[in-house]
Amino acid sequence: MASLNKIMLMGNLTKDPEMRVSQGGTTICNFNVAVNDPVKKDAGPLYIRIVTFAKQAESCGRFLKKGSPVFVEGRLQIAKWETEAGQNASRPEVIANFVQFLSSGKKTESDAWDNALGEDEKSAMQKVDDLTDDDCDELPF
Repeated sequence: MASLNKIMLMGNLTKDPEMRVSQGGTTICNFNVAVNDPVKKDAGPLYIRIVTFAKQAESCGRFLKKGSPVFVEGRLQIAKWETEAGQNASRPEVIANFVQFLSSGKKTESDAWDNALGEDEKSAMQKVDDLTDDDCDELPF
């Protein structure tokens, strides 16, 4: 019997991402996304926990913050644990295969990318911006 476990969500982070490192040394980033139901507009948003690993987790922890819009593609799983009171608890979460940072339309997002660039990258980008049409005529291709 064939089966498929794939989920795609688009929404905004409800708070800043939480970063941690597993015992095996893998970086893990958790964050919650608020997703509105386009059909039931009166219903409140759904809050979905997203889990990312390794390089993707590092990027999410570095560039995302509360309110950041994201598109997430992954698979659904049920996280199970025992509470301090000894009761069993569970919640659905998405194990992300792909996280796309979306534009919020605010200038602050481009500032985050500028802050992430080193001085060498900024200098190289400035040199490219300073090129004129005459400079491009001299290029060998």
